[in-house]
Amino acid sequence: MGKVVVVTSGKGGVGKTTTTAALGAALAREGKEVVVVDFDVGLRNLDLMMGAERRVVYDLINVVQSDAKLPQALIRDKRLESLWLLPASQTRDKDALNEAGVASVISQLRKRFDWIICDSPAGIERGAILAMRHADIAVIVTNPEISSVRDSDRIIGMLDSKTERVENGEHVDKHLLVERYDPARVARGEMLGLDDVIDLLAIPLLGVIPESEEVLRASNLGAPVTISNPSGAAARAFADAARRLAGEEVEMIIPSEKKRLFGGLFGGRAA
Repeated sequence: MGKVVVVTSGKGGVGKTTTTAALGAALAREGKEVVVVDFDVGLRNLDLMMGAERRVVYDLINVVQSDAKLPQALIRDKRLESLWLLPASQTRDKDALNEAGVASVISQLRKRFDWIICDSPAGIERGAILAMRHADIAVIVTNPEISSVRDSDRIIGMLDSKTERVENGEHVDKHLLVERYDPARVARGEMLGLDDVIDLLAIPLLGVIPESEEVLRASNLGAPVTISNPSGAAARAFADAARRLAGEEVEMIIPSEKKRLFGGLFGGRAA
């Protein structure tokens, strides 16, 4: 049975869709069967990030409401045979999602894929709750800014109360991904330091993605950064985060700092 990962945050614009695409592509490059699922109904940006916008015929809402079968809505990536997309609808709203339909889709995806990575809308409304509902693992994406961190803390509370695993007496594994990290701005006091972010959220660190123009370029090209520029610093950071997500112990290098963090930090709260 595949693992369900929700990529989430309380704040919009922090990099959830970029993360979903990059992690999905990185796992697929390791030979895993991966599907990325867009829960951001009404906006539908993940298909643009994957360069598949012209291939969308059926979407998540069509499958949830039984207007189409799941195989009709799945889109295979142009570059990686083991990477697939289940797009969101651009013409419907989040009220078109229903819990039973989402549960059925996730159950079908678990049987077919090793990894199901769900791109959640921001906030704590219906779409976000349904995106996290069946998650085994949560990747909480935050920028090193107090408003972003505060909103991420609220999402952690939702993961600890609104998910199926918690209702069954289990827990959702939660991991922190810090994006747009710029040590120069941290040094000038314009951003929170990494230790401050970890202390405030108190969940294990999955990775630190440096501020980089290559991420924007990848988005404009319609390709995950881990495909478009795999040797770049941001792509390497995403690829390492994907390997940690899969259970590997990978050395963590903080961007532009002479400081290295090992598996102990990924496995627990930093001191």
